[in-house]
Amino acid sequence: MNTTDHALLRLLHLSSAGLPVGAYAFSHGLEYAIEASWLKSDSDIERWLSMQLRFSLAALDLPILLRLDRALAESDVDAVRYWNALILASRETRELQLTDTATGLALQKLMPEFGMPVIAMQGPVSFVTVFAQAARYWQIRSEMAAIGFCWSWIENQVNAATKLLPMGQTQAQRMMHTLQGRISAVIDVAGNVADDDIGVSLPALSLASMHHETQYSRLFRS
Repeated sequence: MNTTDHALLRLLHLSSAGLPVGAYAFSHGLEYAIEASWLKSDSDIERWLSMQLRFSLAALDLPILLRLDRALAESDVDAVRYWNALILASRETRELQLTDTATGLALQKLMPEFGMPVIAMQGPVSFVTVFAQAARYWQIRSEMAAIGFCWSWIENQVNAATKLLPMGQTQAQRMMHTLQGRISAVIDVAGNVADDDIGVSLPALSLASMHHETQYSRLFRS
């Protein structure tokens, strides 16, 4: 096996829904949106997730992931801390921030098991930050890391949807196929976002997340 093969295997490991960081426990507001009948079908959910890919991941998570990779390559700890603080400050609800910090902490705790050094963040750490650290340590190119990050997010969200909506295997696979076909364009957009333009505001997503925090009955963590 060559270096590229090893990097691909590590990327598959890092992006797997089986990686025990608890991402499966969060629905990113999807549970409330279905409970409130904002989303009634698989096509509704597909549009909901497509909007998040284009206007959330491409505008916030991925641009910061790419900058974190650059900062880590240059051993610029101050920049790593800055981008970590910015992405956490950009989470619009307590639940969305909890999703980020809980999964980030879980992955950070695994890092010593993989022989990875841990950067002291002087506060909560974002999953995006730890994902970037793991990708850099395993010599995964930033573009490939971004693909893996998107895939992991899509897989978790579609899995959540199958638990919340009567949706068969074929519908779920069709949705994943459609959404993964948009990853390349999303990464292209993310690569052209200027520093001052990084950020996102999706009011419906924020409202769904806030309502989910106090939803009477739920499957997913808040």
